[in-house]
Formats: sequence, structure tokens, C-alpha cells
Amino acid sequence: MKFALDAETRDFAASVDEMLRRADVPAAIRAWNDGDTAAGLAVWGKLEQQGVFALLADEESGGMGATAVEGAAIAEILGRHGVPGPVVESMFVAPAIGRPAADAPVTVAAPPLAPLAAGADVASAAFHLAADGTVSEAELGDRERSVDRARTLAPATAGAGVGSADPVDAVNHGALGTAAVQLGLASAMLEMSVEYAKQREQFGRPIGEQQAIKHKAADMAIAIEMARPLLWAGALAIAGNPDAPAAAVRDVSAAYVACGDAADLARRSALQIHGAIGYTMEHSLGLYLTKSHALRAAWGSAAYHRGRILESIESEGAR
Repeated sequence: MKFALDAETRDFAASVDEMLRRADVPAAIRAWNDGDTAAGLAVWGKLEQQGVFALLADEESGGMGATAVEGAAIAEILGRHGVPGPVVESMFVAPAIGRPAADAPVTVAAPPLAPLAAGADVASAAFHLAADGTVSEAELGDRERSVDRARTLAPATAGAGVGSADPVDAVNHGALGTAAVQLGLASAMLEMSVEYAKQREQFGRPIGEQQAIKHKAADMAIAIEMARPLLWAGALAIAGNPDAPAAAVRDVSAAYVACGDAADLARRSALQIHGAIGYTMEHSLGLYLTKSHALRAAWGSAAYHRGRILESIESEGAR
């Protein structure tokens, strides 16, 4: 069976991709790194106009009522362009806890798995999801920056209660959104590496002609393409089990691990191909390296999600 996005989703994805290509997102990231969020929030405003942050919200809340499949397709594009700010929390988690991002950015903390609220410096609203499913307005503590300088974090405690949500569903959405963004970041790092290998010369020849460089690029491409079906499986599992999020746990966690591993490989290989210039913030690769690294455990560590996969398989075997 072949999986394919419908024409409407492909057209929407293409329009978002084209808008971001014209927006000079790397320049916005660099400014955000230095504390100037104006250009980055202007990009957010354009995404909001296109309906990106209302995509997964239900129609009763003024959203588009799309499924996790459409969400994953768009989130991968946001990752490919490195859009700064709490993308996953605004686009995926806020709708999952019944607090759609009417005025994005929105951030969500879910201790102990995700105790820090991302994008604390720009969020128009912050929410706290307790382990028992209670949703509250979040009271944020002192802000700190992660290795991704455009990612400001803050510990969150529960304030006034505003509702309840299924914690499993919220974690599924957070993990799926992170996986999609990581896959987009990995794809961007591969593209940068290929272009750099074509242009950078050593001993009078492009380094891309070296077998070792070709192998690194091939390994990156294989990891990305092997992870993508797992991303779609996770998205389909959420879409197919809206009232039984536990049924989607295995596939979502598998997507999180696979996309995270693909991004890990892409970071290492891209840096090896670029050399020392890849460490610098002047080169766009440096922006992507730090962003991907910061997301590695944003909604749970790889070990945590491997544990969820194991528990899910064991429970299925016991039935």
C-alpha cells in the first residue's frame, strides 16, 4: 500500500514552504538569538495568517479541524526552515489540551516529562498540564536559554485551573510534532551538506567527489527516508484513534525515536562535512545544529519513548 498526501494538503504545504523561502528565516533566527524577536514574530504572523497554528484546532474553536497527518506535513516544513519559537507547543500541544493557539505563540509545560515551557519570552499564554490531566494557567519562573539561543525556557508551576485533558494524548501530540520538526531539520542539514560538498574544493577538486563524503551523505539520506514512514505511521495512529490515545503510543514513540536518531546522524555528519565553519552562527548550519540538539529530549528522552514502545508491545501481547 502506498501512502500519499491529498492534493489539498500538498498545495497548502507548498504555499507555506514558498512563504518561508521568501521570509529569510535564518536572518530572523540570528536576530532572535541576540534578543530581537521582531523579525521572527513577523514570520509567525504570516504563518498564523495562513492558518498553520489553527490547523489542528477543532472547527468549534475556530480551527481548521485537520488531522495529525496534515499537521506533521506542515511541521516538517517548519523544521526544514528552522522556524524559531514554540512551534510544537503552539501547533500540536495547545489544541490537544483544549487551549488552541488563538493568539500564537503559546507554550505548554507538562512536568515531569516536559517541565520547562519553551518560548517563555514570546508566549502570549502559558499552560501547565499536570500528570492527572488538570490544565492550568502556568506561572513561569526565571527564564534561561538552551543551547539553541532562540529557545528560551522557564520552569512552570500550576496556577488557576482552566480545564482537563488526556496527558497521553498531549504527549503523543508533542512527540509527533517534535519528530516532524526534527525530520525537517535533518533534511535541511542534508541539503546544506550536499551543496557545500559541491562547492568546497580540496586539492583542486570538490570534496563531494570523495567516497567518504558520498557515504556520509548517503547515510543521512537513508536515515531520513527510513524515518519518514514511521512519522506517517505515528500521525495516522493519532488520527485513527482520537478517543483512544493509548492505541497510538507505540507508533508515535517509534516516530520520535527514529526522527530523533536521523537528526542526530545528520548533525554529526553535516558537521564533519562542513568542518569548523559548521560551528559558527554565521553559517546557517550552526543554527540548525543547535536547534535540533535542543529538541532531542523536548517531549521525552529517546530512552523514555523506547520504554513506551516496549510497554505497548508487551500489553498487546498480553491481550
